[in-house]
Amino acid sequence: MYLFRPASTMDKDGNDNSALLSVKLKTTEKTVFFKSLSDYIASSYAEPPEAYRDDLRVLDELRQAATAALDVNSNALKRNIRYYGQLCFILSKFPADVDIKFTWYNAFDPESSVTCQDMYYERACVLFNIGAIYSQLACKESRNDKDSLTKAFGYFQSAAGVFHHLQHKIVCECRSQLTTDLSSYMLTTLENLMLSQAQECVWSRSVLSSMKDSNVARVATQVAEFYDMTIEAGSQGSLANTIPQAWLDTFKVKKLYFSAEAQYRKAQDCLANCHYGEEVARMQMSLDLCSQINELITYDQRWSKHIRPAIVDIAKQQMELVNSNCSRAVHDNDVIYLDPVPSASSLSAISPYKLAQSKAPEVVENPGKFLGEEELGPPLFKGLVPFVIHQAASLYEDRKEQLVTKDLIASLDELTADCESVLSSLNLPYALEAIQKPVGLPPSILVGADEIRSEGGLLGLKRLLDSAIAANKRAFEILDESEKTLAEEADEDRRVRYNASSGSERATRPPSRELTATLYSEIARFRDTLHEASKKDALIKGIIDKWSSFLSLLSCSRDEIERQVPSTTVNPITDPNHCRIVERLHQYLGEVGVMKRERLKSIEKLKRIAAEDDVTPALNEEMQRLASLSSTPILKYELHQFEDVFLQRLDKYTSWRKYVSEESEVQVELLDSIREANQAFIMARTNHPLLQQREQFLVGMETAIKRFREASFNLHDGLRFYAKTESDLAKLKDSCLDFAMARHLNAKDLLGISQEEMSAVLSHSAGQPGSLQQGANNTWDPSMPLRYTKRS
Repeated sequence: MYLFRPASTMDKDGNDNSALLSVKLKTTEKTVFFKSLSDYIASSYAEPPEAYRDDLRVLDELRQAATAALDVNSNALKRNIRYYGQLCFILSKFPADVDIKFTWYNAFDPESSVTCQDMYYERACVLFNIGAIYSQLACKESRNDKDSLTKAFGYFQSAAGVFHHLQHKIVCECRSQLTTDLSSYMLTTLENLMLSQAQECVWSRSVLSSMKDSNVARVATQVAEFYDMTIEAGSQGSLANTIPQAWLDTFKVKKLYFSAEAQYRKAQDCLANCHYGEEVARMQMSLDLCSQINELITYDQRWSKHIRPAIVDIAKQQMELVNSNCSRAVHDNDVIYLDPVPSASSLSAISPYKLAQSKAPEVVENPGKFLGEEELGPPLFKGLVPFVIHQAASLYEDRKEQLVTKDLIASLDELTADCESVLSSLNLPYALEAIQKPVGLPPSILVGADEIRSEGGLLGLKRLLDSAIAANKRAFEILDESEKTLAEEADEDRRVRYNASSGSERATRPPSRELTATLYSEIARFRDTLHEASKKDALIKGIIDKWSSFLSLLSCSRDEIERQVPSTTVNPITDPNHCRIVERLHQYLGEVGVMKRERLKSIEKLKRIAAEDDVTPALNEEMQRLASLSSTPILKYELHQFEDVFLQRLDKYTSWRKYVSEESEVQVELLDSIREANQAFIMARTNHPLLQQREQFLVGMETAIKRFREASFNLHDGLRFYAKTESDLAKLKDSCLDFAMARHLNAKDLLGISQEEMSAVLSHSAGQPGSLQQGANNTWDPSMPLRYTKRS
């Protein structure tokens, strides 16, 4: 007997919808891809977005068609699948977090929504709706014929497969918060529900086909097991508060119903096989299960309210059928067969017959296979280079920058710096210049002296310093005036409150300290900054004072400088052996110059090679190679797939590592030779104190030139700082004055008196004569700070 198809559940079209559950569609807000993706293509891909205008328009149309509130039918399913497939392909071209906000509402709680910039979230929501549409199409199929039940079975399996794929492959890629209908527990619940109802369709078809009762019992047992799995998943976490209560109640009723149906069908099979005692036992088990349903529905109003009337009617019919057959079986066995009735615990379990499986459509699992076909249409943005290629190119540039600039060039610069440091410690080449040119000045000192004179010399530097110190003093004065204005306003506020009635506006007036916290904080910040600037000015002054004698000399004419520098009239080293030492040292220094010039040329060449090193063509070739190995155009490229390309491209810089190593070895050997020659050179000139004096004087002048340049740069930079700071402090002072003026006018309004009367009141409240400072016309002058003066 076909129990689960009562006439009362049929609608006007002959469809049985009441006994099965379908999933509602998620709803969304309108979202437009066109502008955001156009801007992103222009800014991040360096391609004209106009080339993809048609693709952008089609993408917006696909979303609009997929999310439109239309009747659920096969066309709605096709629209959603097409949009989903294109989204999968687009995600291989664009980053998921592109600047587009997607808003989707919870299918089970329309008031709850999540908005985020995540195309993975958009794809997950669209796929959820595909599963929901499959469930609704299944429920629309007729329950009266085998073909319709077969279709419903397929739809439910597809829905289960979609929810399974969504949980295990799609949701895990989302990078944002999700609505609860996309949680793992909810998707497991929906998958098990779809499997339960798919198996239920098998059971219905089995009954329609008059299948053997033993097989129908096995099918029904599997239905009950599926519903048990659905109940378990639906009870996890906070789902009990998300899933409709009617659904949870329906799961429990159907589990009991199909458990009863399985025992009933097995009892019928026992009757056919003359196992009368077992028939009675199983009929009684079925009757117990029916009684549990009847108790829930009859004695608990919540259950009767939540359970659909059609299901209640079906359960009652089952109760009547099982009850009558149980009475018959007991009577026949007691009167005729007298077969022993086994206990329920001794009965063998009914082995389930599982036919329903989660089978996602291939277009969902592998949409790339259908791009260019009728299901999905031609792929959008086909000519756009995937975003991961841009990421890979950027990553390669970072690694190349690290290798070329921070490793190779930095190592060469460090070698040069070490070389200059060694020469400076040996006082070279100044010591040689003092020998080769015992009179006159080295070119570097002449250039430095010209530079110092062009900037006003020592006096010009001191004027800069005086200007900086004066600017610092003015800044502190503005700060003091601002702070004084606030202090005077606070004093006036105190006197306004003097003897004020409790609860009056004067008493409840906001205290000054609460309103001026931000202004005082700014004053403190500027004061700390100015103190630090004062310390730097003092440091510069100390440097100028220390080197003032040299700077004063360098401010003079060339002739005067030459007269002041110690000199000799002839080369102090005349010994041939000593001359050879000088020549050898001079030769080594020449080699250093050549080495440094060639090194600079090599660095420029390396920079040029790095600038011309474009990895993009190689990345595109690798991408095409990977695509040729795949059976789908939707490839999820990962950066690690391009590691071989990176290594191959960076390998050409290996020779430069060898060059750096060779440069280091050559420099070490050359500097050792210079140290040895310089030691001999020092021994050769030990008997010439005037030469040493001249050498030390030239070194002092070189150092003074460096200190002048540093001090000049820092002072000019400091004056720019003070100019900006004074402007900012003027604004702060104006803010303090405006605040004080506004508070003064407010105090006057609270007192309800004239300016003259207010001055007297405030003076009295202060306990001494006094008045607010006024202008010539006896009115408040906002340009003047608040100040209290004694009356004459």
